Amino acid sequence: MASAYNHENLLAALQVFSTATDKASIERANVWLQDFQHSAEAWAICNSLLLSPDAPQPARLFAAQTFRTKVTYDLNQVEEPHIVALRDTLIAALTRYQSGPKVIQTQLCLALAGFALQVSQWEKSVQTLIQDFGRNPSMVPILLEFLTVLPEEVNGNTKIPISNDEYRTRAPLLLTDNAKQVLELLSMYIQAEGVTSEVQSQVFQCLRSWLNAGELLAQDIASTPLFAFVFDSLSSEQLFDSAVDVVCDIIHETQEVYENEDVIQLILPRLVNLRPRIAQANDDPDKMRGFCRVFAEAGETYRQLLLQHPDSFVPLIEAIAECTAYHDLDIVTITFGFWYRLAQSIGKHRNVPPVFLDAYKALVEIIIKHLRFPNDAQDLVGQEADDFRSFRHVIGDTLKDCCYVLGADVCLMRAYEMVVNAIALGNSGSGANISWQEIEAPLFSMRSMGGEVDVRDDEITPRIMDLLPQLPNHPRIRYAAMLVIGRYTEWTNMHPQHIAFQLTYLSSGFEDSDSEVAAAAGQAMKYLCKDCKRHLVPSLPQLYAFYTTAAPKLSQDDRVQVCEAIAHVISYMPMEQAAQSLRTFCLQILASVHTLTSKPNPISKEELKHVADYLEQIEAVLHVVDTFGEELPAACQGTCQEIWNLFNPLLQAYGGTYFITERVTRLLRQGLQFFGAAALPVIPSVIETLSISFTTTGFSNCLWVVGKIVQRYGSSRDSVVQQAIKSSYENMSLKVASLLRDNSPTELPDILEDYIRLQQAIMEYCPDIFFLSPAFVIAFTASLTSLGVVYTDIIFASLDTLRDILTHECLSQKSSSPTSPPKFPLYAEQIRAAFSSHGHQLVGALLTGLVGDFPEEAASSVITLLRAIAQTWPTEFTTFLPAVLDSLPLATCPLAARKQFVTSCNAAVSRKDFDKVKHAVTQLLRDSRRARERRETKLK
Repeated sequence: MASAYNHENLLAALQVFSTATDKASIERANVWLQDFQHSAEAWAICNSLLLSPDAPQPARLFAAQTFRTKVTYDLNQVEEPHIVALRDTLIAALTRYQSGPKVIQTQLCLALAGFALQVSQWEKSVQTLIQDFGRNPSMVPILLEFLTVLPEEVNGNTKIPISNDEYRTRAPLLLTDNAKQVLELLSMYIQAEGVTSEVQSQVFQCLRSWLNAGELLAQDIASTPLFAFVFDSLSSEQLFDSAVDVVCDIIHETQEVYENEDVIQLILPRLVNLRPRIAQANDDPDKMRGFCRVFAEAGETYRQLLLQHPDSFVPLIEAIAECTAYHDLDIVTITFGFWYRLAQSIGKHRNVPPVFLDAYKALVEIIIKHLRFPNDAQDLVGQEADDFRSFRHVIGDTLKDCCYVLGADVCLMRAYEMVVNAIALGNSGSGANISWQEIEAPLFSMRSMGGEVDVRDDEITPRIMDLLPQLPNHPRIRYAAMLVIGRYTEWTNMHPQHIAFQLTYLSSGFEDSDSEVAAAAGQAMKYLCKDCKRHLVPSLPQLYAFYTTAAPKLSQDDRVQVCEAIAHVISYMPMEQAAQSLRTFCLQILASVHTLTSKPNPISKEELKHVADYLEQIEAVLHVVDTFGEELPAACQGTCQEIWNLFNPLLQAYGGTYFITERVTRLLRQGLQFFGAAALPVIPSVIETLSISFTTTGFSNCLWVVGKIVQRYGSSRDSVVQQAIKSSYENMSLKVASLLRDNSPTELPDILEDYIRLQQAIMEYCPDIFFLSPAFVIAFTASLTSLGVVYTDIIFASLDTLRDILTHECLSQKSSSPTSPPKFPLYAEQIRAAFSSHGHQLVGALLTGLVGDFPEEAASSVITLLRAIAQTWPTEFTTFLPAVLDSLPLATCPLAARKQFVTSCNAAVSRKDFDKVKHAVTQLLRDSRRARERRETKLK
């Protein structure tokens, strides 16, 4: 039979990528081409395509890529006598493509580099290519490309199948032994007569490759013409970008500063001479970015020298500061690493030289200037606005570096002075127009530096707080001021005399027409009440009143934050008093729920949304308060039943509305934590209602909260509770089975995950119910089915559940001992029956997932499961394997890997050495990963 791999079919498959529009055709073509690259025929076909003048360029590029791939993975397909011919083929192809395209040259050079690493018979590969190509001007670019990719391929291509011993022998022969000759060659080419800027750029790239590989040292380069030429090329339009890369690499390689003092003394004068170029490049962001990279790299590399010889490095520090002051914020961020690392180094010294103090003082002003919104802030929209806001938070970290060096008081004083001066100028009557941006930026800086402030400070922070009432009434300024208050609440806790004003100021923020100001007020109120709660207990009635009057005008997010604020204050009160206050506040909110839901006619969707909002507010309160402990205060003893009497009819009447069920179940979950054992009397009713709600609506949150209830109360010996758990579990299981019959598992991710979590809770706390219920088969098959749903959490939950079932103690020989639980034999009978019916499917799902879509971390669970199956059901396991493996795709499970896996598993079972099953699965996984890695690159 003629092979499907020939020129015509190959060209047809490649043609699909330029003509087909449907995804399926492109995917089929991609798979065919990947299979072709595995074949032995690919060598000859690709060689023919490369040398064919009539072949289209995409086909020739694919041929070059295939050579690179096959040299990496399939060199063992080439018989020993043909190895030299393959090398000559690659060299001939490079000669054929000396004029380009560059992408084909690169692929062939990578193939030749991989060949040189693997084939020890080609002893002097580098010297041979230098001799053959180096004297021919037209082949010099090819030689430079090969020398550039060689260190990268030798050090970086871990997919090449070569042993560690072979690598340790071969790599130095290719790189270290040739480094001197390569450096001499590059030095010759860089100043050769008639050399083009393209070749010079290639020289720079090659130099970087050998430098980064550690085969060349900065000292080596400094003694050649390359050193001066690289720095001089920073004045070249054509070579600027390449020169910046090389200069940065040379500087980086001198990081062992005491071993490279001679080179550093050559570098520093050249850096000083570069500084005037910053001003000249002010209108050229690309040039500015390059200079910024050079100076920042030098600053970070030489920071220890900066500390020892500060006066000598003043020009470098000033150059970096000039870069930080540049208007392009993307370029500014390049310098942040320098300021951070220098600050960390300075902080370890007692006496800070004045030059550094001056630099960081100037840096404070530069940063605050960058924090300013544009004069027309409306010009910032969409992604640009988001990027600027993100930048403000990032640059705020550099302000913290300034505080680390100068002290927070110095930095805050400068920000304070900027605000005071702006206000004074605006009030001076001079006609000066002070924009809100000039005040907002230093206010934002105060917020950024809040974490560095000493909570005992009595100098600058009180002045800042006294300044707030004087601020202009602009929404952006008020927004910033609110957040300043919220950031300094720990300080306020130590200075409670400021609380009264802050409460009033924040309360006024909720009246603001700007929603962002109100949101900032809510956030600040929450933190004020959290950190200053001990001072705010007397103000609780005022907070209640504020909530009552202001809540209707606030957004839901703001109302929630106010509720959290009140809850923080309640949580500080003595228990009995706190319980009474909590009851009062929550019943006040619940009264609003009752008013809406007790109407004779069904309420509207808008009113239901109000109900959901009220429930969210109570949830927020309980989340903060958390619990009063095992023994509830008297004020809360009957509250649980009262609340359930409200929620039960609410769920029954409106549980078909998803957001109502979601809010009720979330609040129930929080209530379990709060009421604890006191909730036990209502638990049967709660479980029954949730079960009915799930069977009616299919909303997964009912499953979720029942699982939480089982975790909390499943170990109770109350027969009513146990019966409620059993009945609800079986009814919910029947609903899940019904949903799986009518829907694809991929359409039910939330239901499957929450159902599996419920299974896990029942198996742990109510094992009799789990194993002996008729729902066991549903649970087993649901977990098995979930292995095909590509959601990480579901896969892990399913594997955990199946592992707990199939490794259960009841299956061990010890389970028949007199001391074992009496129902263990019944458990084992259920498990064996389930495996008898679904074992083949389970083994198939495990192996399919292992070589397919399971996350890497799932491998250990798969290994545990397969080992347990082999040990408990050895005959079935070995019987299932051939058919299961035949069903796996060749792309992820090659034939040789399958054969080896079956052989290893059969040997492990026959010898009862079940640990060898683990080794077999691990090897199959390795083989599968290698196969997948090879196919990961999609053709375009």
